[in-house]
Amino acid sequence: MYKNNLTKDNSSLRISSALRTYAALLLTFIIILYQESSTAAVKDQHKVWVGTWGTAEQLVEPYNMPPQPGLSSNTLRQIVRVSIGGDSLRIRFSNEFSTSPVTMKSVHIAVSEGNGLINTAADKEILFDGKPDVTMAPGTAVTSDPLGFDLMPESDVAITIYFGETSPDVTGHPGSRTTSYLLKGNEVSKADFSDAVKTDHWYVIEGIDVLAPKSSAAVVALGNSITDGRGSGTNKQDRWTDDLAKRLQENSDTKHVAVLNMGIGGNCVLRKCLGPSAVSRFNRDVLNQNGVRWLIILEGINDIGGSRPEDSAKVASELIAAYQNMIDSAHAKGIRVYGATMTPFGGSFYDKPGHEFAWKTVNDWIRNSGKFDAVIDFDAAMRDTKNPLHLSPGLDSGDHLHPNEKGYQVMANAIDLTLFN
Repeated sequence: MYKNNLTKDNSSLRISSALRTYAALLLTFIIILYQESSTAAVKDQHKVWVGTWGTAEQLVEPYNMPPQPGLSSNTLRQIVRVSIGGDSLRIRFSNEFSTSPVTMKSVHIAVSEGNGLINTAADKEILFDGKPDVTMAPGTAVTSDPLGFDLMPESDVAITIYFGETSPDVTGHPGSRTTSYLLKGNEVSKADFSDAVKTDHWYVIEGIDVLAPKSSAAVVALGNSITDGRGSGTNKQDRWTDDLAKRLQENSDTKHVAVLNMGIGGNCVLRKCLGPSAVSRFNRDVLNQNGVRWLIILEGINDIGGSRPEDSAKVASELIAAYQNMIDSAHAKGIRVYGATMTPFGGSFYDKPGHEFAWKTVNDWIRNSGKFDAVIDFDAAMRDTKNPLHLSPGLDSGDHLHPNEKGYQVMANAIDLTLFN
């Protein structure tokens, strides 16, 4: 009897000891998990969402609409080049200017390999509140769920959308200077779109944000066709903003700076020309972008060139007032504002009596008013030294208004990178 009790007691002791050991191991495991999650939380606290690519949306004009077979029930692959990289991203889509809903049934993102091909090993599905599909009501935009993705700086990515029903009027960005690919039906996971219908426009995609260190920030370039890149090469990514992004990445002091191109071809500052006016889209395209620390304003030549010569003084005065309002609004959000002088247009279709006066008046105010945090003198960089009212012949695309590819490189090189330290 004594032996049996002793055996039971020893067994109980062994079980109790094993339970204590197990409990200790479990507690250690919980502590490790807590420490790891706490470390991850601390790391996330040191990161912020920053725009790495973006485009300014507008109502797409009839001649820039999606080609046949159209977007509804078909698949569109669009290529964009980001500026800074990271390991998590989210994508913004817009139906702002459409009058009917737009449904995206499935959206993927992958590394682009050119000519409509993707690296399928890096192809990932985008979700919206945990679901693969989303419907954008008229006048709205949506942002995807965050997604782990190895996004390299200066890389090209493909956003592939399988649409449901779409609107007859489309929100997009006609001046993509980048080829998009359209296939019938649901081909969202297909690797090769080289045989697709091609169009050099973007539709519904609005921006990509990346989770980046708090030291990272974005510069917004607000402008018209010169910022949008007319005269640059299709699929070459050589607008002045692209060339600036390359320079920033090549400089160790500025690798943290993203570039967001908010140019719209034919855009005006004061009134609706092509796309919403700069003053009406300022909140959307500048103040509401993620991680913006700097703004470059290069816009106004369409207001001047499209005005009656006798109204030139009035237009100049109104442009100056609009710039001042933009400066004040940006400063209120902690954004530094750099004024860029308008480039020469002598010999172009805007070269009319009175327009030169307005151009000189506004450029003089940009240079000498002291209202901007700094001045980027594109006029001085681009003018013909022998005929300063004209673009330098080697930098002129041929219409005496828009630079060529070399001209855009000169513009980018004229920007002092210490402005973004």
